[in-house]
Amino acid sequence: MSSAVVRRALLLSLLCAGALGFLPCSHGAAVAPGPGYVTVSAASFVPSSTCSTPDPVAPQRRKGTSAVLRLTHKHGPCAPSRASSLATPSVADTLRADQRRAEYILRRVSGRGPPQLWDSKAAATVPANWGLDIGTFNYVVTVSLGTPVVAQTLEVDTGSDLSWVQCKPCAAPACYSQKDPLFDPAQSSSYAAVPCGGSVCEGLGIYASACSAAQCGYVVSYGDGSNTTGVYSSDTLTLSPNDAVRGFFFGCGHAQSGLFTGNDGLLGFGREQTSLVEQTAGTYGGVFSYCLPTKPSTTGYLTLGGPSGAAPPGFSTTQLLSSPNAPTYYVVMLTGISVGGQQLSVPASVFAGGTVVDTGTVITRLPPTAYAALRSAFRSGMASYGYPSAPPTGILDTCYNFSGYGAVTLPNVALTFSSGATVTLGADGILLFGCLAFAPSGSDGGMAILGNVQQRSFEVRIDGTSVGFRPSSC
Repeated sequence: MSSAVVRRALLLSLLCAGALGFLPCSHGAAVAPGPGYVTVSAASFVPSSTCSTPDPVAPQRRKGTSAVLRLTHKHGPCAPSRASSLATPSVADTLRADQRRAEYILRRVSGRGPPQLWDSKAAATVPANWGLDIGTFNYVVTVSLGTPVVAQTLEVDTGSDLSWVQCKPCAAPACYSQKDPLFDPAQSSSYAAVPCGGSVCEGLGIYASACSAAQCGYVVSYGDGSNTTGVYSSDTLTLSPNDAVRGFFFGCGHAQSGLFTGNDGLLGFGREQTSLVEQTAGTYGGVFSYCLPTKPSTTGYLTLGGPSGAAPPGFSTTQLLSSPNAPTYYVVMLTGISVGGQQLSVPASVFAGGTVVDTGTVITRLPPTAYAALRSAFRSGMASYGYPSAPPTGILDTCYNFSGYGAVTLPNVALTFSSGATVTLGADGILLFGCLAFAPSGSDGGMAILGNVQQRSFEVRIDGTSVGFRPSSC
């Protein structure tokens, strides 16, 4: 913490204590932040009951993007009406599910030695919603499947490849309750089950299951113990009125178990050949972007395609890497963190394992030494403004009680990646549930995870060679 901030905090305490003859200060008094700090309204942390944001999809369409999907929080007022009546998960349940997902990712990318990384080498936009994906705090979009079309609300997951929906015949307990009608393949004139023995079925790899009645079987198991199994199929996926993906391969799920709830299925945006990104690479060039909304009461968007080559103006870009143990994931190299405008003293070796960019993980996970430095600097910055601490919340150990405060001043947190790309987080990317939205995980030199809280409001653009971040995009 800088000496200027210390002097400012001391003067403030003297003023508020009446030591210099001034009247006592109230919690609602706003104090101009020092360099490296930002002040926001305390009310901005309180959820709104109305969908207050302008729809960001229309501006994306005006840019010439072929298909734009609206992305929203599953449990907020902007969610599709079919999902809005679902019970909101508790904070404890959300964090427990998030921990399971993070541990699963780290197990997948870890090997016997340090993770190895290597270089990686048209337009449609779809809206996305913030929801509960496999028990986590994630985002959904509404698309249509089949002929005639049937609306389906699906989780968007950059950490999964195979897409799937629940299909008839399917009844509890084999299928969970969902708000939309189950997709009925018998009613779609464009549906076809993938036959056994062909290249498509053989291409399922780790998702392959036993064939039944000459139909290709699939199975997907997730890190929290949930799973889905059924028939690997093809049909027409409609992203928008003018954008349809004919012959789209997906899982027609006839038996699901675990923590799935409400959503009709999942849309996989990973890097393997079964993902939507790879299946549409001939049309959209393997380029996609998304902007996760800052709150449940705001909306974001998901786009497929866009200009090839260099990212458009306004993006801060970093090199895209891969992990050989888990080729599904999008990996970048975090190189440094600053708090309150001051760079933390963390050895480069601490970040050497890389960082997974994941829409399905809520809280960013950092190697222990990096997290300890971030927590210490953040606590010091918050102490300079006298905010009372609050008990830990699950895995979140740096929490505050802002009751009675009209405004809150936070030290800025910025993440720097290779090539100098810097992401300066807004208040919604720093705090969650009144706590610092970071947690330690793994070991120094191991993989980190960039969670969706820290991605909020940035347009994140991913192509075959780079990941770009553009601030204040939704």
